[in-house]
Amino acid sequence: MSTVTATSARPAGMTKDERFVILASSLGTVFEWYDFYLYGSLASIIGAQFFSAYPPATRDIFALLAFAAGFLVRPFGAIVFGRVGDIVGRKYTFLVTILIMGLSTFIVGLLPNAATIGIAAPIILIALRLLQGLALGGEYGGAATYVAEHAPQGKRGYYTSFIQTTATLGLFLSLLVILFTRSAVGEKEFAEWGWRIPFLVSVLLLGISVWIRLRLNESPVFQRMKEEGKGSKAPLTEAFGTWSNAKIVILALLGLTMGQAVIWYTGQFYALFFLQSILKVDGYTANLLIAWSLLLGTGFFLVFGALSDRIGRKPIILAGCLIGALTLFPIFRMISTNANPALEKAYETVKVQVVADPKGCGDLFNPVGTRVFTAPCDTARAFLAQSSVNYSTVAGTAGAPVKIMVNDKEVPYTDAKTSNPAITAAIQAAGYPKVGDAGIVKMAHPFDIFRPQVAAIIGLLLILVIYVTMVYGPIAAMLVELFPTRIRYTSMSLPYHIGNGWFGGLLPATAFAITASTGDIYSGLWYPIIFASITVVIGALFVPETKDVDISKI
Repeated sequence: MSTVTATSARPAGMTKDERFVILASSLGTVFEWYDFYLYGSLASIIGAQFFSAYPPATRDIFALLAFAAGFLVRPFGAIVFGRVGDIVGRKYTFLVTILIMGLSTFIVGLLPNAATIGIAAPIILIALRLLQGLALGGEYGGAATYVAEHAPQGKRGYYTSFIQTTATLGLFLSLLVILFTRSAVGEKEFAEWGWRIPFLVSVLLLGISVWIRLRLNESPVFQRMKEEGKGSKAPLTEAFGTWSNAKIVILALLGLTMGQAVIWYTGQFYALFFLQSILKVDGYTANLLIAWSLLLGTGFFLVFGALSDRIGRKPIILAGCLIGALTLFPIFRMISTNANPALEKAYETVKVQVVADPKGCGDLFNPVGTRVFTAPCDTARAFLAQSSVNYSTVAGTAGAPVKIMVNDKEVPYTDAKTSNPAITAAIQAAGYPKVGDAGIVKMAHPFDIFRPQVAAIIGLLLILVIYVTMVYGPIAAMLVELFPTRIRYTSMSLPYHIGNGWFGGLLPATAFAITASTGDIYSGLWYPIIFASITVVIGALFVPETKDVDISKI
């Protein structure tokens, strides 16, 4: 196939070559996200398979930490593969990243569990997760840069917005394969061995991606730069060792990707966690609600990408951050009202207090789940948080035992970390619903979407997804346009993956840790609100608009 330069004469519509570039880049990235999400979707099963030497609660912690490892190393992948991409080329670099990602996922499907090879199993698993995170750190920057450098001037926002749909589509694909496999082999068999099938299937997706990407040519802008001998020999030094460029990297993180990431992860991931873990909606229904909102909202990635070509990237991204920061509290309250009305009413009418000596109460901030609480004040509050109970902590007499008060009546408290029947009975008698109560939203089948309760929740989730598309649709084009060709891959990848891998990836666990610490189920929303607000201020004051930048200039 022939390449197309951004400045050449061309018809108004998208050419066949450009469609192929977008398809190849997007399809490969969909498969990479598919690989990445498989682990998160199957974390509990993987914990049982590879951390079986530990108690169930500890297994889950280790499984989630292994999942988090993939997020934490993404910036390092951005540095490693960004450098390679700026020296060797875009095409070959993201060909390597997809090979690493796909083979790591395939090997997980073959990896013997801890019962077979002992401690080697979790060690190899974590090593594979680290490789996945490194590969994903290099994949996004390569795909976004490659598409942008093929796009004509004035259409980069629209062209790169196709890349922005890939995370959502990858999540969809992973959920569909898991659902199909569960149905085909049965729940018992799936937990024993069927969970491996989605990982093994990835080798077929890998083969398709590699075959397509091998047919690509190098980016025309990069190729011309190499032919003219203007490429960078030390992209890391130029990108981060020179203040003029390092300053843009920092501004791109604080004034763009930090806020974009927390709005994205709140709208897609924390919303799912909130439905399941706090509102006690069953997993089948919660996933269907999120799936419908994503299905209805994904097209807006393209809408806002194209709109950014007309009015600018910065106004749309910052507007998404600002509107999100202003409306997250009322939207999540309305989700509660519709998803579990009895629980929402209990928040407002049932007063629950933990009366304890302040010296015996620590903080419950536990974003990675590794802390073990032993003090009665802490175990009591942790139990209430896990039970989705709004509570307040009241200072008691020094040295006095912990007391639980429900509507000013004392309830006997046993220092139990996982269950306390007396407290459970008291809060349910006061108005808190039981798990599975009739008032909690429940979908009978995937198309059970026309009941007012279900439709209202999907509508509210769709609003959150639209916020996601506002901040995420134009971000690839803007990051590409901020940096010169010679160090573009390196420079844009790092702020993107720090923002999304750290600020975004750790959001669900951190937000719930805030909720557990304060006793307010909505307090975790302060995490995305604060960081999105910071981005609005920094972005508005210091980040330049980029839509008219000609990236074909080397």
